[in-house]
Amino acid sequence: MTPESVMALGHQAILVALALAHPLIATLLFGSTDPMEIGGDGAWLTPGPHHLLGTDRYGRDLLIMTLSGLQISLEVALIAGVLSTIVGVVVAFVAGYKGGKIDSVLKTTTDMFLVVPSFPLLLTLSAYVRKVTLVDVGILLAIFSWPFAARTIRSQVLSLRSRPYVELARVNNLGDFEIIFQELLPNMLPYIGVGLATASLGAIFALVGLEVIGLGPGNIIDLGLMINWAITWGALSLGAWPIFVAPVVTLSLLFIAVNLINIGLEEIYNPRLRGTAGA
Repeated sequence: MTPESVMALGHQAILVALALAHPLIATLLFGSTDPMEIGGDGAWLTPGPHHLLGTDRYGRDLLIMTLSGLQISLEVALIAGVLSTIVGVVVAFVAGYKGGKIDSVLKTTTDMFLVVPSFPLLLTLSAYVRKVTLVDVGILLAIFSWPFAARTIRSQVLSLRSRPYVELARVNNLGDFEIIFQELLPNMLPYIGVGLATASLGAIFALVGLEVIGLGPGNIIDLGLMINWAITWGALSLGAWPIFVAPVVTLSLLFIAVNLINIGLEEIYNPRLRGTAGA
């Protein structure tokens, strides 16, 4: 992998580790005191030795809140990314490998989902569906994000199915599943990885968009909800900038890391980009 990809993976690993370790960090910093308890040490404390990012208007520690929100965002990204990638891969391989009428039907279905304005539908569902859970949000986001992976992977499968080694596998009487899993799928892993990363990142920002306008799950604190609070409370005008800056910077770091990983994978597995980069 390129040095940039290695740095991006390390960057992403650090963010994931911080998100998973936030209960331990909270224990180390605050002991048995719950830093997310309302009315802890007072409202709108500025950053200091005890609260590294300060507190919100209810006295909750913003560092722990940010790390907890990062974990929630990553969980939604994992659920939506994995589900959408699985559906997209299945549709892409069936359509691209079988071809004919099956390909035509699946391609038309994929195109229909692509032209549907997903965000307004998410807004409507979030507004009228009560008690939306984290899993529900992940599934909703996956429903509208699988077509992108399906279109990208299908085009690659159409190219690979006519390669000599696939024809040789057919001559050797390998079945369709054996050809797909033994010959095609290993060559498609980089594209699947890029699709997974893109779908996960899209899910994070879709959730943030819903939370910013107040239509996300109401029982969890994520990065989008923190931005919503900062806007609603007028935090910047009151000098309480960490509640807005912390989630925005965290989202920016996620975006940069995922995109660097995608660029690195494309440079490695796309000969044209590799030649350009080498020049």
